[in-house]
Amino acid sequence: MNLPENFISQMQHLLGVEEYQAFAESLEKEAPTAIRLNPHKQLSTETLFGQELEAVKWNADGHYLAQRPIFTLDPAFHAGAYYVQEASSMFVAEAIKQTLDLKQPLKVLDLCAAPGGKTTLLASMLNENSLLVANEVIKSRIAPLKENLEKWGFPNYIVSNHDPEELIDLEGFFDLVLTDAPCSGEGLFRKDPKARNEWSVDSVQLCSARQKRILQAAAMLVAPNGYLCYSTCTYNEKENQENAKWLTQTADFEEVKLNIPADWQVVEKGMGYQFFPHRTKGEGFYLAVFKKTQGAKTEARGKIKFNRLPQRKVELLKKWLEKPENFEFYEKPEGSIVAIPAKLTNEYATLFRTLQKRSSGFEIGQFKGEDFIPSHDLALSTAISPKLPAIELSKEDALKFLKKEHINIENAQNGWLLTRYQGLNLGFIKVIGDRMNNYLPKEWRIRMDIPE
Repeated sequence: MNLPENFISQMQHLLGVEEYQAFAESLEKEAPTAIRLNPHKQLSTETLFGQELEAVKWNADGHYLAQRPIFTLDPAFHAGAYYVQEASSMFVAEAIKQTLDLKQPLKVLDLCAAPGGKTTLLASMLNENSLLVANEVIKSRIAPLKENLEKWGFPNYIVSNHDPEELIDLEGFFDLVLTDAPCSGEGLFRKDPKARNEWSVDSVQLCSARQKRILQAAAMLVAPNGYLCYSTCTYNEKENQENAKWLTQTADFEEVKLNIPADWQVVEKGMGYQFFPHRTKGEGFYLAVFKKTQGAKTEARGKIKFNRLPQRKVELLKKWLEKPENFEFYEKPEGSIVAIPAKLTNEYATLFRTLQKRSSGFEIGQFKGEDFIPSHDLALSTAISPKLPAIELSKEDALKFLKKEHINIENAQNGWLLTRYQGLNLGFIKVIGDRMNNYLPKEWRIRMDIPE
């Protein structure tokens, strides 16, 4: 592998010449494939892909695969039963587990969220009274982020499209801000050869400066006694330790030390923790956690400006949700019904008032007259009622459904049916006599050919 000369010098300085050799050799090996299971969607791992799985030490839901399958052709992937995620980055869960009381209702922001790997990880950990905001500044990355969150099924989320500095009115609002900052991508050299060609000393300097700007904005958003989690997929000290030290020198934060078992082979730095591919089974990754010692706090208050759904229509909705009493229902001007957790209406109102470019959260469908048309978000949500009529599909028919092709359903009752694969919801169909309408969103359909 051709590595930039300045990168080689940098890593030899970081590791020493002898250990650098082991590091360089690890970059010649195939990157491991790992998945993280959705703890709220049951999936048997005994026969998953016909492989024996190896556990990721720092995440109970994480598993390595011996071979990389074609995930597009697995209906369980489309159902949100797991996320394909680089193993080292799953360490975020351990850091949060050691830092926050996850039994408490939390307001959490993933500041640089797309495509959603760490966002769905956060969603796995939060309880039903917590709120998750997934923000992404690049507009073209919003659609895949929202799709991944919908698949995961956590209903208490908002997706926003703001530059971090535009969020200043939410000063001190969040109990946790995760900042997985854009970086020079040194940890991706094995997986993405383009990252090597784009790397330079100047790019490291530019990334470090941009990260400081993002961190400065992130720091303002953390509530007193709240936490900021900073991560990159790179190795150099300018983007990692130096930025971590800069944060503690310029804002009211102190580093939080974690308890890391020695056999994980994670390297504790002056500030933060570093993964190296020759030590751990994963890619390059850096993480540091900080606690805010003082500062201003924004209290959640306000009124949601959407129209409340009339009670007679609320009654019609109740059968669609497992715990309808946990939500309040509002109708947007264009007709979409938003289900907002009853205990979080003030928090949502604050966010709706502040975030000009954002989703409205869990949109469960819309009414056409007195008929309710359920959304795909509802189909994949963990909040959906398990008692709705459903039909179990074979893998062949599940893939046909996901390609929006016709599937034969004999003796099916008229009306709405959930399609399922191995007990996992895939989406809605509506049966009208001998006709079946597939309500999978067009943009979600599988486009690749399915082997015979």
